[in-house]
Amino acid sequence: MAVQVVPRRFSVEEYHLMARAGILREDDRVELLEGEIGEMAPIGSRHAACVDRLTRVLSEGLARRAIVRVQGPIRLGEHSEPQPDITLLRPQADFYADSTPGPEAVLLLIEVAETTQEYDRQVKVPLYARWGVPEVWLVDLQGRSIQAYQDPAPEGYREVRTAEPGQPLTPRAFPDLRLTVEDVIP
Repeated sequence: MAVQVVPRRFSVEEYHLMARAGILREDDRVELLEGEIGEMAPIGSRHAACVDRLTRVLSEGLARRAIVRVQGPIRLGEHSEPQPDITLLRPQADFYADSTPGPEAVLLLIEVAETTQEYDRQVKVPLYARWGVPEVWLVDLQGRSIQAYQDPAPEGYREVRTAEPGQPLTPRAFPDLRLTVEDVIP
C-alpha cells in the first residue's frame, strides 16, 4: 500500500510562533502564502529604487488620504500573510498597530518584479483577487510596463490593463492621482 505524503500547511499564528521561537529570524526574507513559507527573491538596486520612487510619489500625491506601507504584511485569512512592496491602506489613527491589516483595509497593492513577474502574476495576483483586494499593480521592471488589475472575483481580476511608457495610470481609489510608467520606471 502506497503512502501519500501530504504537505502540511501552516497558519499565520504558527508562522508568527516560528518567528518568536527564533526558527524564522527577523531578517529572513520569507512570506506565508496559502500555508506555505516561501523565500522571497533578493531585492536588487533597481527594485529598491523603484519602491523608493513609488513611495515618494505616492506619499506626496496622497498626503494624508492613505497610509503608504512599504514591504509590510497584510493578512489574507488563516493561511496567508504576504508582504507586498507597497500597500495603500485606509487611514487609521493607530496605523494598524493593534492588528495586521486585511483586504478590507487595502486601497491599492503594488508588487515590483525584476525577476519574479510570472510568479507574481500566477500566484500572488490570483491570491489577492480571491481575497477581494480591489486593485493590484504589477510593476515589470524588465518589460518597462505596469499591469493594473481591477475588479476582483474568486476566479481572478475581471479587468487587466497594461500601461506602457508614455501612458497614464490612475488608482481607482484616487482618480486625481495620475502617474506614468516613467514616474515609476525611469
